[in-house]
Amino acid sequence: VQLVESGGGSVHPGGSLRLSCRVSGSIFIAYTMGWYRQAPGKQRELVADITTGDRINYADSVKGRFTISRDNAKNTVYLQMNNLKPEDTAVYYCNAKISALEYWGQGTQVTVSS
Repeated sequence: VQLVESGGGSVHPGGSLRLSCRVSGSIFIAYTMGWYRQAPGKQRELVADITTGDRINYADSVKGRFTISRDNAKNTVYLQMNNLKPEDTAVYYCNAKISALEYWGQGTQVTVSS
């Protein structure tokens, strides 16, 4: 199973980015997909996830600003990030989970600064 992220970059506070993660090598629709992030010196944390039944969970810090979605026809999960803040700066990782198995992407850097 391979997860390939794209869409990271540098933006000013208040800006937007959309992350994408394409999954290959397995049955995408069977996985709960998630986005995690890790800032320097901090533990990796869940940002948002979406189940096979489209049940969605967000971290409190991103509610109302970030939107996770999945396109099962394209084997891709997205994270739309609006009104970005400096504290959103981190490496963002895509995650695919099924039962006790989970897979990670390589990560994509998001930097929010003025």
